[in-house]
Amino acid sequence: MSMDTPWGEVIKLPVRPDAQPPTSDSAPDAVPTDDATTPTTAPRSGDADDTDVIDGRVLVDRPDTARPDVRTKMMAGRRAKRRPIIAPWLRDAHEAKATVRWAVGYAGHVTGYHAARVPLYGLRLTLRSPKGALRVVAGTWRWCFDAEAMPLRMNAVIRNDADTYLKLLRERNDRVRWRRIVAGAGIIGGGLGASAVMAAGGITQATALAALVAVLGWIGTPEDARILDTAVVSTKAPKLTSEIVVRALAALGIAEINKAVGKGGGGITFPAPITRDGPGWRADVDLPYGVTATDIMERRDRLASGLRRPLGCVWPEPAHDQHAGRLVLWVGDQDMSQVKPPAWPLLKTGTADLFKPIPFGTDQRGRPVTLTLMFANMLIGAMPGAGKTFALKIPLLASALDVTAQLRVFELKGTGDLDFAEKVAHHYGSGADDATKAACLASLREVHRELERRAKAITALPKDVRPENKVTPQLAARTSLGLFPLVFAIDECQELFADPDLGKEAGELATTIIKRGRALGIILLLATQRPDKDSLPTGISANVGIRFCLRVMGQLENDMILGTSKYKNGIRATTFTKQDRGIGYLAGETDDPQITRGYYLDAPTADRVADRARALRKAASTLTGHAAGEDTAPSDDGVSLLADVAAVIAPGEDKVWSETIVTRLGELRSGIYTGWTPAQLADALKPHGITTGQVWGQDETGKGANRRGVTRDHIQAALDATRPEPKR
Repeated sequence: MSMDTPWGEVIKLPVRPDAQPPTSDSAPDAVPTDDATTPTTAPRSGDADDTDVIDGRVLVDRPDTARPDVRTKMMAGRRAKRRPIIAPWLRDAHEAKATVRWAVGYAGHVTGYHAARVPLYGLRLTLRSPKGALRVVAGTWRWCFDAEAMPLRMNAVIRNDADTYLKLLRERNDRVRWRRIVAGAGIIGGGLGASAVMAAGGITQATALAALVAVLGWIGTPEDARILDTAVVSTKAPKLTSEIVVRALAALGIAEINKAVGKGGGGITFPAPITRDGPGWRADVDLPYGVTATDIMERRDRLASGLRRPLGCVWPEPAHDQHAGRLVLWVGDQDMSQVKPPAWPLLKTGTADLFKPIPFGTDQRGRPVTLTLMFANMLIGAMPGAGKTFALKIPLLASALDVTAQLRVFELKGTGDLDFAEKVAHHYGSGADDATKAACLASLREVHRELERRAKAITALPKDVRPENKVTPQLAARTSLGLFPLVFAIDECQELFADPDLGKEAGELATTIIKRGRALGIILLLATQRPDKDSLPTGISANVGIRFCLRVMGQLENDMILGTSKYKNGIRATTFTKQDRGIGYLAGETDDPQITRGYYLDAPTADRVADRARALRKAASTLTGHAAGEDTAPSDDGVSLLADVAAVIAPGEDKVWSETIVTRLGELRSGIYTGWTPAQLADALKPHGITTGQVWGQDETGKGANRRGVTRDHIQAALDATRPEPKR
């Protein structure tokens, strides 16, 4: 090999931080390098930065060589998650009662099942007792004569091993001698016991005979047969294991998961053991870097396929108190839609308080889910047949069981699904006809006027009585103030909001009620099967506090009900199937949307609850309006606001102040316009395209000034636009 041939490239390896530098005196301090950005001086072992720099490179991760001090351990202990001392189901009263109720019911069923079959079990044992007696005799004979050692002695004879045979024979004789003595004593004792039984009464004889037959029958039972029948057939789902979870996650087609579970990957870790959680299994999973819990939620159907479980059993959700890659996977033993729903807690007894949580349904684990209606409004949306009206029944009946609350219920489908409310409602209407929609709008106008009255009533109170400037239980209890809870429910509200003549004003009124009525004790409940921008004004969908979305078909409907970006974040009611009636996402009651199955109340059940609520209201003297048989036809039925405003503007008046108009309107129709303010007039005219502005006018003394008002020409133009064109 020529000397000019290169031997190869010299590669400089990094030095470990704890390695000592060479001790040779010839070791240079300067390390030549071709990189202009690298320091030309290598650190010595005594330098302060000898653990931070290796060959000019900063060490980001320090070696864990030192033991943590006491303070570090204490801080780690504070961050550690402590497991509860008492089981969670024992701390929850509802869950504890449900568990005890199930245990008692289970024990009662098993006891009754076997008690009814005692004669069958007795016959079965009697038929097997002869075989049991033969087994006892044969077993005793073999034991007394050491039959179990016979093969050993025969083997010694075959091998002509005399010494072994003699040893076994001596052992056998000693053993048989003592066994015969024990057997003889047993026979004598048994004979004495039999004599005592024969000398006793018939009950003792029968009991002893039955016990003997039972024991012999049990001994005579074949190994592959049973004495007792199965009282409860178990449908227990297979145990959830880490292997099953990893296999299901790997089947989702997510690249980072495939890398993690593949050769050389870091795998998928579980920060806590897989445990039982209610009627199912809970697995906490740390997903690979870059994969979020939302990515798994979006593929819930594929995850269920990988777990080989029905879709209604698999519920992935994020761990909101942890990082985005922490997945909480709950797999139920039974499809949520197939589980027998529990009874509504207020079905037979009890009352409700709208200032407190009311029972609404259960989550996928069977735990109770509640609603707090006061200071909130509720929107229920779903496609037809998904259980929307049944979900609306629950807050309505709870409101009926609060005797202080006033109900106004309008069912705009016309099928009578909410006819139980006639027994307790102040206003009630059913039908998709124009008259019912007009009555609903008129009731909305009354509630809109009620906003102003309630605000004035609260403002007039001393500040120490109204510390929160809103309706409180104490203020609602003072009947003289008229601040009782007011619940306004509209089923199939799209029929009203999409109406070409009434929809715009109804939307404006409902939006105002939602925004202002929350603090004034007014609750709006809306249910729709067509959640789009034309049928559900954006002012309503954007301001409703509580939303319950059952099965819908697309992303638009999902986000219209639950809120913007909920579909993107994995909260998808589109994954519910036809079998998931009554199951939906409940948003707004807790920090995160939760899967909820509303309590099931059919028509006869709802009628019984309404009858009980009516009796309670009669006793409390709070039955009013339609339920009390009073004429609740709105006083402004068929009345046109534009026509009334035009009527109170005198001839020759081109511009009139708003305060003058509301005064004249109150004189024209006291039952409708009394108490109106210029602001209410402006809100009522806005849907007609009329805005109030500064106009010149004169007061009673003749003094002129600019104030808010309307122009006669604008009123007339809007009035002409509402009149139908003459037929040709």
